[in-house]
Formats: sequence, structure tokens, C-alpha cells
Amino acid sequence: MTSKASLLRRTAAELIGTASLLVVVIGSGIQAASLSRDTGVALVANSLASAIGLGLIITLFGPLSGAHLNPVVTLTAWWARRAGGEGLDAREAFAYAAAQTAGAIGGAVLAETMFGRTPGTFSTQVRDGGHLLIGEIVATAGLVLVIQGLGRIGRPRLIPVAVAAYIAAAIWFTSSGSFANPAGTIGRAFSDSFTGIAPQSLPGFVAAQLAGGVLGLALATLLYGREHGRTGSGPERPEQADAPAPLADMPRPGAGFEAIV
Repeated sequence: MTSKASLLRRTAAELIGTASLLVVVIGSGIQAASLSRDTGVALVANSLASAIGLGLIITLFGPLSGAHLNPVVTLTAWWARRAGGEGLDAREAFAYAAAQTAGAIGGAVLAETMFGRTPGTFSTQVRDGGHLLIGEIVATAGLVLVIQGLGRIGRPRLIPVAVAAYIAAAIWFTSSGSFANPAGTIGRAFSDSFTGIAPQSLPGFVAAQLAGGVLGLALATLLYGREHGRTGSGPERPEQADAPAPLADMPRPGAGFEAIV
């Protein structure tokens, strides 16, 4: 068998993977907030659970769809193809982004339902201010740089653990808490919980994340140069089945962004 997984299977993987990520992020946030009134303790629990869950999800779905779980990562894969490498065409990129967004909303609703809360309730946590948007730009640019950088230096096998570690750190070192994922941000608007974001805050956060993605790509090109030919932005091909790296096909120079989250 020499053909890659069908677009249907890959988009299903993106939908399920992103939904799973939101269940982990929101569910652990709800659980942490219910067990401790100390915000710091709750954030530690939420960041650890989110990082561990993200790493496992990337490892599981990476060989199938690339485990983008994030429209910014998908856009970097689309850009890689436009730049002459391997990646996603416009139709595939649109399907990925749509599946990620639907999965994020579904995951948020599932997490709320699982904890006996009213599903579909919009968040009331307004997150605004220029400093938070700067935080999102930094968080997203760093995520893209981690993925692109590891791909360009030939160490894609480290991407699952590196991305998980980066997100765990970025939740703490950025002012915004490192949402760094447009689909995940939209999904979090459907949870009035510790990890939620009010709908009116979405435009600013999503715009900052897109800007961060562009910045991350620019930094990767500045530091590592352009890479032509295979970029590994698609799912794993059968001839690579023996490769131990789940994200061996993650877009390399030229998927950047579940994150996170």
C-alpha cells in the first residue's frame, strides 16, 4: 500500500484529536478549580494535565494526520506547499481547520457535560488588553518555532515531547496563559470555567495567534534558512511505517502551532 490516508480519515483524526485536547484542557481546569481554591495550585494541575494529554494525542494521531490540532499549524503546512515543499493544498487545509474548530467546540461541550455543568454556556471570562495579545503572539510564535526548528535540524522525533514541554512552560511564562490555537480558543468560549474565554475576546486572540504564526515562520527562516523538497507536513506515508517518530511528517520549514491548546 503506497497511498496516504484519505482526507476523510485525516480530518476525522484532526476532529477527534482536537476534541480530545479540549476535553483534557477544560476538564482538568474544572477539576483543578473544584479541588483547590488556590489559583496557583489549580494552574499547576491544569498545565501538567494539558501538557501530558497533548503529548499523548500528538503521539497517537501524528502518524495519521500529522496531529496539527491547530489551524496555525495547518496554515504553516499550506504555506510549505506554496513554497515548493510538501504540505497541504488549500482544500486539505480548509478541511483540517474546519475539523479542528468543530472538534474544539465538541470537546468543550463534552467536558462541560462530563462534569455536570450546563453544556453550551458561553464563557464570561473577558481577556483583553494589549499585554495579553502580546503574550499570545509570543506563545504562538514560540510554538511554531519549536516545531519548525526541530523539523529543519532533522529532529522531528522530538516534536511530541518538545511541544508538550513548551506548552507546559508557556502557560506560565506568557501573560495570556498560552492559548496559541485559534480552534482551541473558539472552543474555550463554550466553557464558563477556569480555562474559558468570553466570545468578545476571541477576535483579538485569534488575530494575535495568526500574527504569532507568521512571526514564528519568519524566525525559523531567519535562523535555519529555507528548506526545499520534502517538508514532512502531511501524515505518515506507509513507506515510513517503520519510522518511530509519530510526527515525522509534521510540516517542516517552509506545522507549527494544541497546541495546544
